[in-house]
Amino acid sequence: MAARPAVPASPPLLAVAHGTRDPAGTAATEELLSRVRELRPGLPVILAYVDVARPHLADVLAGLTGEVVLVPLLLGAGFHIRVDIPAALAAAPRVTARIARALGPHPLLAAALADRLAQARAPGRGPVVLASAGSSDPVSRAATAAMATLLTRRLGRPAIPSYLCGGAPTPADAVAALHAEGHRDVAVASYLMTPGFFARKAAASAAAVTSAPLGAHDAVARLILDRYEQSLRRWCLVTHRMSGVRPTPPR
Repeated sequence: MAARPAVPASPPLLAVAHGTRDPAGTAATEELLSRVRELRPGLPVILAYVDVARPHLADVLAGLTGEVVLVPLLLGAGFHIRVDIPAALAAAPRVTARIARALGPHPLLAAALADRLAQARAPGRGPVVLASAGSSDPVSRAATAAMATLLTRRLGRPAIPSYLCGGAPTPADAVAALHAEGHRDVAVASYLMTPGFFARKAAASAAAVTSAPLGAHDAVARLILDRYEQSLRRWCLVTHRMSGVRPTPPR
């Protein structure tokens, strides 16, 4: 009886978060990745941070060898994705990595944001201010605006992009402008991954309610795996084109 060909093992999913000094933020990230592991049993899932928290990305990469799919737990393709992550990989010659796209914008995030607003008992009418961390990168700010458009479609009412730093308006300014226009039922949707400094800042506006960050929402966990699979398929396709061998995606 002929032996069956070996099925290639899936490369690890290296999840790279920004990091926070807030223990609740760290716990939320770990809970999110626990959900990812539940959705994909057997897939190695490794956590690293690019700033503030530990383990740092460079330290994690130093302990790895071979192929990984790096999934940024970041909502926009800003400085960390364009500069910090590639620099860390360049200093890790034993690792071959495929970098997945940033999580946002995506309809799954709109679903998670809508759920968080409902959980906060946000008013069922009136505009929503989408509070992002912000960035000096215009591409990242444009991605936040695109996310606001997706949330508008999801809710059936306007969602206005705002930026806690690196852009205008701030959430507080956006809420104040809507109040000046006569809107009273204004909610803030926290377009943030975890609790921490920015989440507290987002909640400091005069909105009727501010939702919790995305955190360990099932839609976010599914999106992380979707980004992993997309990157893996592209990787297999490139390998196929270079080798001329029909690709067999790892399982």
